[in-house]
Formats: sequence, C-alpha cells, structure tokens
Amino acid sequence: MATLLDFRRRIRSIKNTQQITRAMKFVAAARLRRAQERVIAARPYATQILKVLRSAMSRGEQELTHPLLKVRPEKKLLVIVISADRGLCGAFNTNVLRKVAEFLKANQEKEIQFVAVGKRGRDSLRRLRFSIAAELFNVSMNVQFSHAKEIADLAIQKYTAEEVDGVYLIYNEFKNVIVQRMVVMRLLPVEPEEIKGPGARAEQAGEHGHAPPATVDYIYMQPPGDIFNSLLPRYVESQVFRALLESAAAEHAARMTAMDAATNNAKDLIESLTLHMNKVRQAAITKEIIEVVSGAASAGA
Repeated sequence: MATLLDFRRRIRSIKNTQQITRAMKFVAAARLRRAQERVIAARPYATQILKVLRSAMSRGEQELTHPLLKVRPEKKLLVIVISADRGLCGAFNTNVLRKVAEFLKANQEKEIQFVAVGKRGRDSLRRLRFSIAAELFNVSMNVQFSHAKEIADLAIQKYTAEEVDGVYLIYNEFKNVIVQRMVVMRLLPVEPEEIKGPGARAEQAGEHGHAPPATVDYIYMQPPGDIFNSLLPRYVESQVFRALLESAAAEHAARMTAMDAATNNAKDLIESLTLHMNKVRQAAITKEIIEVVSGAASAGA
C-alpha cells in the first residue's frame, strides 16, 4: 500500500509536469497569435495575383499553353505532406498520416513520391519505406517564403520534366483554435477554371469570409499571355506558402489545446491524489488514537 511519502512524491511530480504544460500552452498561444497574423497578411498577395491572372486570362488573345496547365493521365504522383517536427500537439500528426493512408488506398495503382515537410511525417513515411524525394525540417516554427519557393520549384521541375503527372498537397488547414480541417489539394496541373471560376481554390471565399476577388482590367506593357505565363509559377508558390502558414497555425492551435487539456487533467489528478492522501492520513491518525485509548484502558484495568 502506498505511504504518505509516496503520495507526496507523486503529487510533487505531477505539479512539476503541470508547470511545464502550462508554460507550453502559453508559448503555443503566443506563436498561434503570430501565425494567425501571418496567415491574414499573406492573403492580399494571393488575392492580387489571382486578379492579375484573371485579367490576363480574360483578354483571350491567345490559347493558354503553359506547361503547368497541361493535363496528363495520372500514373506518377508527387505528394507534399506537411506535418509537425515535434509531438505534444494532440491528434495533429495522426490526422495527417491518416489522410495520407486514405490517399494511398485511393491511388494504389499509381507510383507515388513524397516531399516530407516535418520530422514526424518523414519518420512515418521512412518506416513504411516510401520513396521520399525531398525533406524539410523546422519549417513550422518560422515559415519563410523561401521554404515555399523551394518546394514549389521542385514540384514545377518534376512536373514540367514529366517525371510526375500530378502534384498534391496534404495538410491541416486552420479554421479556429478548436477546429482544424484536413485538406487534400491538387497543386499541379493548374486548371484554368480554378483561376477564373468563382470557386477557385486559392480564394477560399467561403472559408475565410471574404468576397471573391473581381476581375480587374489592367493596362499591360507586355502581352497578357506572357504575363500570365510568368505569373503562373508565382501562383503555385503562393499556394504552397499559404498551406505552410495554415499548417503552422493549426499546429500551434493543436498544441495549445493539448497542453491546456493536460494542465487541467493534472489539476484534477492532484485533487484526487490529495483527497486520497488525506483519507489515508486520517485513517492512520484514527488508528493511532484507537491504539492509545485501548492501551490506556488496558492499563487502567
């Protein structure tokens, strides 16, 4: 049976853990606030590039023949998986890997390569012996546009060289502190309808509460077709950058929620152990009193 000293040691250990989880919650909350600000700040760029692309496309002076618009039968795929570098963030990484498993099940007959962003995803893919074309670590703590450009350049290079027939993104999209949504998005080839249609992926109008960007008529110094072709890779980069920012914000939100739950659970456990310890101590005191009274009665007799 556990002694009072054992209870005190365990309560002290849980209190130390509680201090750590509380500190991690505050750190995650601060990082989440900055990540949200960066997500909001990145939206005007994506909105504006869509406006210019739509304007160039609406001129209709020539047929769009950019290599990134060419659709081929999908036999070889490149999948960009965005996960976390660390744990202690609830089901964040588990959800990503579950979605990867669903994607693999739906594309069993296809040859698939992966770009692993985050150590957790990389380790799981490596254990399953999948082909990993590239790895990026420590991105979510400080997402930079150079990270997105590196990933986008690799995807564009492989697609234009016809090494792959499609490029997909799998990541956690940040909705709010409690809710994250798993997204499987086709990055390449770029479908013209996604740019000119009201339901374009990059707008996320229904998700972010913004009205779709309207087509603006610009005065071009170069042919609109040339501008469209030069902006299309930037559009792909902006999509990857947005996915990295969304995933980073979702990770910080998941870690903050997980650490808050851990702190509350530690509090409940401390209260339960304290109550049990007090009962054991009271029982020991009562036993000693009974022994003293019984001894005194025996001596008096």
